[in-house]
Amino acid sequence: MSKLVALAAVATLALGCGSAGGGTITSGLRGYVKRGPIMPVCRVGVPCSEPARGVKLIFSRNGKVAATAITSKKGFYRVTLRAGRYTVRTNKRGPEATPQPRAATVQTSTVKRRDFMLDTGLR
Repeated sequence: MSKLVALAAVATLALGCGSAGGGTITSGLRGYVKRGPIMPVCRVGVPCSEPARGVKLIFSRNGKVAATAITSKKGFYRVTLRAGRYTVRTNKRGPEATPQPRAATVQTSTVKRRDFMLDTGLR
């Protein structure tokens, strides 16, 4: 009987260890989005880009929207996505509609940093 109790205790501990972290490992992207140039002529020592505030990033896979994220006041975003390759666009019109780079790859159980640049078209 004591062997059965010991075996049950070991099985309980083994099953409980899988949730010791208290959460689920997710995958996705995080990063910074900036826009620029913000003036027709850039000068040394003067920033020529700025954070892209309140921009909606739209992540698509196989032609279907998988997720969206809205940038913060400082231009940061975070989005949970399954592993795979995604195309990225924004809710903006004109040159700012397509960020650079235009695609991002998500790896399993990893939140990878991917920054984007929005070209304002000012020249």
